Amino acid sequence: MVATHAEKSTAPGVPAARSVQRRMVPSWLITVVSVVLALCLWEVLGRNSNPLLGTYPTAIFAEFLVMVQDGTLLAALVQSGKPFLTGYVAAAVIGIPAGLLLGRYRTVEAAFGIYVTAGYATPLIALVPLMILWFGLGFAVKAVIVFLLSFFPICLNTWFGVKAVPKSLIEVGTAFCAPQTRIMWGIVLPATIPYIMAGLRLGIGKAVIGIVIAEFQTAISGLGGIIIKAADGFRTAEMFVPIIVIMVIAVALTSAVGWLERRIAPWQEELSGREAP
Repeated sequence: MVATHAEKSTAPGVPAARSVQRRMVPSWLITVVSVVLALCLWEVLGRNSNPLLGTYPTAIFAEFLVMVQDGTLLAALVQSGKPFLTGYVAAAVIGIPAGLLLGRYRTVEAAFGIYVTAGYATPLIALVPLMILWFGLGFAVKAVIVFLLSFFPICLNTWFGVKAVPKSLIEVGTAFCAPQTRIMWGIVLPATIPYIMAGLRLGIGKAVIGIVIAEFQTAISGLGGIIIKAADGFRTAEMFVPIIVIMVIAVALTSAVGWLERRIAPWQEELSGREAP
């Protein structure tokens, strides 16, 4: 009788909670409204500013169409994209296994962990002149700069993710006499996926910074070259075109990493309590 009364008292609340959940505004709609409002505010303020010191979205879009039609933007995007992808992919391919080894094996951590920590704290931009002497002014130096800037956050996040794996999970694998390789691939790696994905997201931001700085400091080419040349000529709208393009690409790549995480580790949303898209 008590159980029946409890069921009756809680039953009405369940449909109410479900109806509230259905009425929730989608996250993508909130993002779209936020971006539209920001662009409108920028448009109003930009039209009332000095054209040498500021610009506005419609002027940037008009300049974007011009640069697309004459092929300038596409050529610059290809010049920047090749070293960007090369450096970032190399950082992920090397950084993730390195982080797994650092977090899993005490000897590796004691021998090499200090170098990874020191490298992450080092102002790598100060080493750009030395890298130019080593690798020249072309493709190689850009890829190396992107690699160095994105490697350390990827490696560190993977490393700390392995350290955060509950000891009880590893003990279960050991109790069933699983070999170390099986424990690594079957227990440690799946539990570390959220940390790896966080490192890849951070690495994208560092890689974008790296490619722009590389093009500023080395051969003035690519998207960074357009920014420098437009800034020297006080062509503000033209200068903002590659900046906006870089921002859009970075956001798209970050979203792609999030999509990949949802496909590889679909259980993570349930564990963290996040709302599924």
